[in-house]
Amino acid sequence: MNGLYDEFRVAVHSVWTRRWLVLAVAWGICILGWLAIASIPNRYDSRARLLVDVNQILPDDAQGGSFGGRQQIDQIRETLTSARNLEKVATTTGLIPAGAGEREKAGAVAMLQKNIKIVPQQDNIFEITSSVGIGSLSDADNAKLASGVLDSLITVFRDDQLRGGRVDAREGLKFLDSQIADREKSLREIEARRAAFEAQNIGLIPGGAGSPAQRVDAARAELSQIETQLVAAQAALAAANGQLASTPATVPGAGGVGGGVARQQLAGAQNELASMRARGLTDAHPDVIALKSQIASLKAQADREGNGGGGGMQNPAYSSLAAMRAERQATVSALSARKAQLTGDIARITSQQIQNPGIAAEYDRINGEYTAQKAQYDKLLAQREQVRLRGDVQTETDAIRIELLDPPSKPTSPAAPNRPLFLTLVLLAGIGGGIGAAFGLAQVRTSYATAAKLERASGLPVIGSITEVVTPDRHVERRKRLVWLAGGGAALVGLYALLLVAEFVQRGMVA
Repeated sequence: MNGLYDEFRVAVHSVWTRRWLVLAVAWGICILGWLAIASIPNRYDSRARLLVDVNQILPDDAQGGSFGGRQQIDQIRETLTSARNLEKVATTTGLIPAGAGEREKAGAVAMLQKNIKIVPQQDNIFEITSSVGIGSLSDADNAKLASGVLDSLITVFRDDQLRGGRVDAREGLKFLDSQIADREKSLREIEARRAAFEAQNIGLIPGGAGSPAQRVDAARAELSQIETQLVAAQAALAAANGQLASTPATVPGAGGVGGGVARQQLAGAQNELASMRARGLTDAHPDVIALKSQIASLKAQADREGNGGGGGMQNPAYSSLAAMRAERQATVSALSARKAQLTGDIARITSQQIQNPGIAAEYDRINGEYTAQKAQYDKLLAQREQVRLRGDVQTETDAIRIELLDPPSKPTSPAAPNRPLFLTLVLLAGIGGGIGAAFGLAQVRTSYATAAKLERASGLPVIGSITEVVTPDRHVERRKRLVWLAGGGAALVGLYALLLVAEFVQRGMVA
């Protein structure tokens, strides 16, 4: 512990003996540091909050792509600090002098883009910060310019949004009208070319809508359905023929009261059997078997009673089955005719395609070109209607509402640099640098402040040491030098205090 204390005393003594070096180095570091701080211009920040609200009168699907509510907010955020807007701001605030070249304009715009920051607080609320620190301007001018930049930016942005929507709508309508006219002209040319092609190849191109390949596909699809329906109709006709063959055309006429009753019952049973077969019941069905047994009994009873002198009577069941068969025959004939027609059409179109492949391919190409142009034409018409609606909304209503929540603040103190802190750090650095220089010089120059240190360094015993004898004149001279040293230190601290006072006075002048 005593060794550390001795080392500390030796260090302090080495620094004290070089106190004038400490003062000189401190003065040099402080003067250079304070000059460097003085050369840094004060930067003043101004803040404002802006509300941008999109009036959603039209639904999202009518807003048209990037003009939807959310997309439009993103677009506004991106274009708020566009180069065009910032160039207007620089011109308005005087950052770009009259007659400035493109290089000066680009420099002013780049400076504003670097010093203007936009922080979205919500989807449609933005905090805008403008930082200005131009060395050629005074602090008051920098503070005024920081607020003026935000005022000008908000004004330019509001005017641009209010006018830009209408201008964009007019330009969009003009562009779409020209595109629609071009597409309409192309459609007319294609229609004329197709009509001329059909006239030149009137015997090689079958009528109807669509290309030959499309008509062949449609005919084949219909033919498949017709064949299925024809098979079902032929099966139904065969069933009707079988039922008609097993049903008598007439029944015996009534000769007496009793005979008439038996024969009437027989006729009713036969009608009921015909009805069952028409419903699809086979001879193995229990109801059909029972009815057949009843018919056989009624026939035997009618035969025992005899034919009572009347002639034969037409069987109603036979008439019904005959009408049903005629209807099914007509259906089969119609389906067969349609099948033959479709088969012929397919064969004719296929033959034409085989014999004239170039004509069919050219006709398909013309039809495809027409279809593509027609789809683009319809799409442009729909887009034009959407743009027209947006233009009407922006003309008759406030489609975009821009509200200034917090106006640009008037800065009264610089945001950077923190001069009081920097001045203090330079003072401390100067004092520390002086002490460090004195201590380092003491380490370079070999000297021994105490006898013990000399004894350790030489390895020889030290018999004694001679104390310095200070005469009265020497004492007066030392006191005078101490006064000068204290004055130099006090002057350094006084200059530091003066700089602090000047800084706060300058801030007060800005306020």
